[in-house]
Amino acid sequence: MRIFQIQRYSAIALLVFLTIHMTVVHYPPFHIDFTRILERMASPVWKTIDIFFLGFVLAHALAGAYMVITDFESMYGVRRAMIWIAVIIGAIAFVYGTKTILAFQPPV
Repeated sequence: MRIFQIQRYSAIALLVFLTIHMTVVHYPPFHIDFTRILERMASPVWKTIDIFFLGFVLAHALAGAYMVITDFESMYGVRRAMIWIAVIIGAIAFVYGTKTILAFQPPV
């Protein structure tokens, strides 16, 4: 039941973060201004928003993958290993993505 709740709560958070992301990055007035994007990526507030967005995307994807994996009744022994592999891959992706976001420095 908790996985179902994680899936639903992360979907609601994704709606919020995806709306912010699409509005700020993909639909600026007139044209895409890369200097504005560089300024946004230099801001700690936007880095925090991007890290939360990454976390919710990974939580939503892993919860969905978990539900698909648990549908396999005939592969009970392999299922547990696949779940742990998915969790490890998700943790590695979160750490790598967070390091990438935090390490970004706009050119001077």
